[in-house]
Amino acid sequence: MKKAVILVAALTLSGCQTLDPYTQESKTSNATKGAGIGAVTGAVLGAAVSSKKDRTKGAITGALVGGAVGGGIGYYMDQQEMLLRQELEGSGVRVERIGDQIRLIMPGNITFPTDSYTVSGGFYPVLDSVTKVFIKFDKTVISVDGFTDSTGSFEYNQNLSERRAASVSQYFASGGVAALRLQSRGYGERYPVASNDTSSGRAQNRRVEVNIRGNQ
Repeated sequence: MKKAVILVAALTLSGCQTLDPYTQESKTSNATKGAGIGAVTGAVLGAAVSSKKDRTKGAITGALVGGAVGGGIGYYMDQQEMLLRQELEGSGVRVERIGDQIRLIMPGNITFPTDSYTVSGGFYPVLDSVTKVFIKFDKTVISVDGFTDSTGSFEYNQNLSERRAASVSQYFASGGVAALRLQSRGYGERYPVASNDTSSGRAQNRRVEVNIRGNQ
């Protein structure tokens, strides 16, 4: 049974090398990683629920099913990530991939006027591009999180972060993204990504993060 699991996992991973269109480097796609993890998990479960004499067969069946499920989620997010990177190139919005989740980091200086929670008019085309991708890839849930620097009172920063996150979320909804897929939260000055002791650090901390994950 152990040999069967190793064989199926190896075959699943054999097609893993793809060319990153942005770095031109060969890499293992997230779809393949998901397929490999799903294959191993499915093999273990398949063997566990099978009788002793059918354990190897159960492992292989479970691996194939698990690989298909894991690969499907990874592939779906791979395609969404690729389109987001194309749409957001040169916009100032950073796209990060974390497993089967995608994060968009929108700097505050291009998203909102100072001390305002009204989206800057010049940022509308960027949000329109993101909205278009969200509508195309509708099997995801979206969390919009707002953050500030530490300038001002904790209460003020908390309120501003909540309003900014809500403004971006509402913009997506007004563009046709289903409201049930959207959630907005504000974290104020909590969770800084840089030091608040410098102007450049504070600028990095003023941001909106859009987290995208599969709902299936």
